[in-house]
Amino acid sequence: MTNFNKAIVLVSGGLDSTTTLAIAKDLGFDCYALSFDYGQRHISELNAAIKVAESFDVIDHKTIHLDMGQIGGSALTDSSIDVPEEASEGIPVTYVPARNTIFLSYALAWAEVIDANDIFIGVNAIDYSGYPDCRPEYIKAYEQLATLATKAGVEGASFKIHTPLIELSKADIIKKGSTLNVDYALTVSCYQADDEGKACGVCDSCRFRKEGFEAALLIDPTLYK
Repeated sequence: MTNFNKAIVLVSGGLDSTTTLAIAKDLGFDCYALSFDYGQRHISELNAAIKVAESFDVIDHKTIHLDMGQIGGSALTDSSIDVPEEASEGIPVTYVPARNTIFLSYALAWAEVIDANDIFIGVNAIDYSGYPDCRPEYIKAYEQLATLATKAGVEGASFKIHTPLIELSKADIIKKGSTLNVDYALTVSCYQADDEGKACGVCDSCRFRKEGFEAALLIDPTLYK
């Protein structure tokens, strides 16, 4: 099991994952896009993910249906918890418990099925909201788990979790994507966008996105309510 041309790319429909997909394509990978309908507040980001995947002509695009709302514990999956509209200290209530671990596990499973060794995820440890599953040490530990937990790993394969954005500021991410002709108008980043994909402009994700475009000296194509 050694195919260095195939890669699973986690695609949420947001700015970071779209840039990550662009980078994977630019590196020459045949990309398989993976999205999740996990009980998040709105469907518009999944609609964006479809458009993004089509724009990059991926080999295949799967959307996995989960219901993390049954677990709750996050403002993104529990309508009784308000999305914060001001910056807060510590890990915010928009953190979805174990989300990246769950998403990477599905990516790992699909990688085994299609004989791929590479997985791309757009986590970021600079301009982010303090999520523990966006840190470099987490990614390193998951790579170790991937080798231990899979038939492919036991038989000698190694998996690489690519995190090309992990040490970039939001402005640098946007600049990088712009050099790769990413159409950010296709993307939806807002935690509480409406069905048309219009952003609230005040949540953490909107704030990081707006500040990123301003710092990059580029026009923000985001549609706001």
